[in-house]
Amino acid sequence: MDLQSRKIEFVQDFLELQSEEAISRLEKLLKKEKENVVEKEINPMTRKELNERIDKSEADFKNNRYKKTSELLSKYKK
Repeated sequence: MDLQSRKIEFVQDFLELQSEEAISRLEKLLKKEKENVVEKEINPMTRKELNERIDKSEADFKNNRYKKTSELLSKYKK
């Protein structure tokens, strides 16, 4: 059975549930699974990557490669 068919079957079974407790457990499980997916998608920077980004930002600032907040705001106020 393919994934799409399994989803449809699951939803059909879910719609037949009459137990509020069972629905609550499934809601908690779904919420936890969504949180796990988000955590897996987030790739934190290593300390080295963070330091490299800081160094680049400081160099950009020293070499006037930046925009003032007022410049950015005026761009989006139009």
